[in-house]
Amino acid sequence: MQISLSQFQLAASLSPTLAARWYPHILLAMNEFGIDTPRRQAAFIAQVGHESAGFKTLTESFNYSVAGLKATFNTRLTADQCAMLGRQPGETVVPIERQKAIANLVYHKRYGNNAPGDGWKFRGRGLKQITFLDNYYRCGHALEIDLITNPDLLLQDEYAARSAGWFWHVNNCNPYADNGSFVRLTKVINGGSNGLADRQARLAIAERVLCP
Repeated sequence: MQISLSQFQLAASLSPTLAARWYPHILLAMNEFGIDTPRRQAAFIAQVGHESAGFKTLTESFNYSVAGLKATFNTRLTADQCAMLGRQPGETVVPIERQKAIANLVYHKRYGNNAPGDGWKFRGRGLKQITFLDNYYRCGHALEIDLITNPDLLLQDEYAARSAGWFWHVNNCNPYADNGSFVRLTKVINGGSNGLADRQARLAIAERVLCP
């Protein structure tokens, strides 16, 4: 099933401008990676909608409060590191150098991130937030682009959407959408259940539009 622009706008709860921007790229990704039934499309739109804060954010932020760091990375950062690196009183945003330090600490020695600076270089990007050198390499190979040399290619709308479709495909997400295993699908995409309520709310909207 190929969805229309108006269906996409309603299913993703987007402004006309955002819908027009993303529609051709989402359509391309869905066609390329077999996201081809209403249930699959609704689940895909809901999940990437959450991951990208409503199709608005393409880069992972490390602008964490001290408490946020502790809650998110308590197995990778000490309490002292959280206190030092998190947002301080009077700060509205964690300075970029501290954000880099957080990324390099929490993503070091994981999934191919071995060189100094790899954590920040291969932080989450794209509608799905592709993360880690190994995933950048695999995704780039599949999309036939060099994401190791230029990871910021995932900030281009085409590749931001196609990378999300690629992740969906290689992680065999369609069966979870087919049988309504949305919580399990969330764990595949997120590694846990972060933001589950928002994901479920987005799914309900998308299904009302695409699965009458």
